[in-house]
Amino acid sequence: MSDHLAALPEHAPRGIWGAVMLAVGPDGNIDWSATQEAVARLCASGVHGVYSNGTACEFHCQTEAEFDRLSEMVADVADAAEIPFQIGICQANPRVARERLKRVAGLRPSAVQFTLPDWWPPSDGEVLRFVSGLAEAAPDTPLVLYNPPHAKRRLSLEAIAALRTAVPSVIGAKLPGGDANWYADMRRKLPGFSVFVPGHTLATGYANGAHGSYSNVACLSPTGALQWWAQIRAGEQAAVEMQARIQAFLADHVLPFRSRFAVSDAALDKAMAAAGGWGSIRPRLLWPYSSVPDEDIPPLAAAARAALPEWF
Repeated sequence: MSDHLAALPEHAPRGIWGAVMLAVGPDGNIDWSATQEAVARLCASGVHGVYSNGTACEFHCQTEAEFDRLSEMVADVADAAEIPFQIGICQANPRVARERLKRVAGLRPSAVQFTLPDWWPPSDGEVLRFVSGLAEAAPDTPLVLYNPPHAKRRLSLEAIAALRTAVPSVIGAKLPGGDANWYADMRRKLPGFSVFVPGHTLATGYANGAHGSYSNVACLSPTGALQWWAQIRAGEQAAVEMQARIQAFLADHVLPFRSRFAVSDAALDKAMAAAGGWGSIRPRLLWPYSSVPDEDIPPLAAAARAALPEWF
């Protein structure tokens, strides 16, 4: 397939975006100095953009004061580094999400990410009312749908296409991807619309028309994820081989933590960041969620360097 990134509008996201993660101190509170240092290092890594308040940033555990402080910090650091940034306004309460959007619109993010209301799954009409309300609250701010596999309301490609038509400020979506038929439908139904897929499937996703990733792989190594992206863009066979190695590393060394310690995806992302050693992030999560124990990080780091030595 030819390079399809050129078909995107200029302002649409593409490439490798790194997740902002919270440094949580031994007292269970956010270590703001260490978090700012991690954001600065992420911006300096060369990623194509950074985003706050995805799952890895524990948006579901932040107070509103923490949300505001983090959003302002990310905007300040990213602006100083001259790098695009997105802010997640994700919240189970749709009214709170809308108020968050109003507050961060003045920071001029390149887009905001939103999830659908999640306590009671919204109907088609309620989805449209919610997203239209976001667009009305900040008409100059592009919107990106974050619709993960565990969302209570999953939108089909047809529904996303209809939403995009009804609310033109929706410029992209973070989706779990699918098989060849799914990608064929995506290309047909969402032309010129930025679709991001999971980091560990990016070689396959890009070959089938995806435009980038809000990358779990960049949690482990931002520079490694960028090296892989260059291989992907060049159409190298090594990119496909690298995807197999990444997926084997995750299956053998990261995903087993989920059952061993009954931890969330955010815990897995933060464990990889701690093992990667590129920033000041430790595996601890905000209360009440469990994390991968500190003593398991050095073996994970050794496994990462054995599996993906060229990234370190």
